[in-house]
Amino acid sequence: MSAYAGDRTTGFASPAADAVEGPIDLSDILDLRRPSRYPVRVRGLTFVARGILDGDILIADTAGERVSGQLVIASAAGQVLLAELRARAGRWWLVSGDDGREPIRVDPAQDIDIWATVTGVVRERP
Repeated sequence: MSAYAGDRTTGFASPAADAVEGPIDLSDILDLRRPSRYPVRVRGLTFVARGILDGDILIADTAGERVSGQLVIASAAGQVLLAELRARAGRWWLVSGDDGREPIRVDPAQDIDIWATVTGVVRERP
């Protein structure tokens, strides 16, 4: 099977032929060659409001910079979870996409830690 190049068509040549780019390498775009990046599959619908659906693949970066408002993968009391990271009063908090849950203060002494920041989302299906 060969990749579509845009130059081998039947009928009239496409006026958009100049805009067709070559093959897209998701590994390169998502920078998956970095040893700190890996894919993680989402289970649940907690962050649908942020466009993340059950079954989506998140690109997690264990060396990523922590920024308030971004999504992170964290552990809390032995449970792995996806949460929004927020800075308040000089501390980090994990905020669920479910409004019914209280924010959790990030505290390694309490077995609550951030594992990775989320740098991208891949959806396999429409």
